[in-house]
Formats: sequence, C-alpha cells, structure tokens
Amino acid sequence: MRPDIGSTTSMNEMNAPATLWKIVMSGILTPHRFTVVQYEELGRAGILTENDRVELLRGEIFEKTAIGPAHAACVKRLNRMFQQRLGTVATIAVQDPIRTADSEPEPDLAVLKLDKDFYAAGTPGSEDALLVVEVSDTTLEIDRTLKCELYAEAGIPEYWIVNLVEQCLEVHRRPSHTGVYENTQRLERTATVTPVHFPDQRLLVSEML
Repeated sequence: MRPDIGSTTSMNEMNAPATLWKIVMSGILTPHRFTVVQYEELGRAGILTENDRVELLRGEIFEKTAIGPAHAACVKRLNRMFQQRLGTVATIAVQDPIRTADSEPEPDLAVLKLDKDFYAAGTPGSEDALLVVEVSDTTLEIDRTLKCELYAEAGIPEYWIVNLVEQCLEVHRRPSHTGVYENTQRLERTATVTPVHFPDQRLLVSEML
C-alpha cells in the first residue's frame, strides 16, 4: 500500500469482467466505495500488503505504476534536502500515507508536524501535514487535478509539484474547502522558494530537479 503514484486504473476496473465494467460505467451499477477505515482494515487483515501498489483516492482503490530512475532520484534528493534543513523541527515522510476524509494518498514526500515517535501510534492526518510534495513526470495530470483537489479540500496549507516534464516547481497555497488552492506559482530552475511554515528556509528549485 506504499508505492509510487501512476495509473488512474481502479481496482474495481481491473478486476471486473469487461461486460460488468461497461454496466458500471453506464451508471446502471455503482462501484463499491471504501471508507478510510475499511481501507485500513484491508491492510490489517492482510488483504492488502505493503507490496500492493495501491492507494485510496475518493473512496476507490487505485493501482499505481512503477516509477522510473529520474523520479526515484528526485525523491532521494528531496528527502536529503528536507532532512538536512528541517529534520530537527519536523517529521519527514517519504511515500507514506496521509489520512483525509475519504482518501489515503501517499505523496512522494510530506513535511509533518514533529512527532517524537514518528507517528508510530497511527497514520498522520491531513491536519498533521505542513507541506506535501509530488514528483511528476507521467503523473503530471493527476497531480495537477485529483491530487491537488484532495490536498486543498483536506486543508493542507501547501502543495508542491516537482514538475520533471517542464523542469519547474509548481507551488500551491491558501487551500479552499472547494478543492482549489487560491494562490499558485510556477517557479523556474533559478528561483528560490520558502515554505510557508518555515520562513527562515530558502530552497533552490534547481536542487530539486
């Protein structure tokens, strides 16, 4: 349940016979939607394991594609950067789940409120997230739409997309409950960025790409 984002193919679509899936898509039948509690119970029961490349989005379980070397390298760079800069004042999570009202996305990196036990007592919620970061290449569209909406609705104050396709950083701030970030910026490689909750930090965009 902890891989990298990719495909928007749900488990419902993957497992249903073609005819049944056409019926579902026509609106005659409605695919089952899982609550966050039900989804986590699938993990505790061993039905879903850490080897399953899935995450819960809008109540549906989606399969995720494997990442390429450029994506993986970027995640490692981000992890090193944030650990060095913020590791003593925040908990840095890499591709770990975050609980929202109807989803459990697993961003490539999240800066969480400092927890001395590293959230051993339970999955962090959206209220614990100060900044979430997605690394985007093949997933750019879903990161700009569905993921952006989820994070905004959940009230996560800041969302970054490290855009490997266009070699820039997309910064989203001031979330609205309607699923929109009211402030969006595109920063080029030569720019610097300061996280909202860490005004003493100036990070080079070029070091992320």
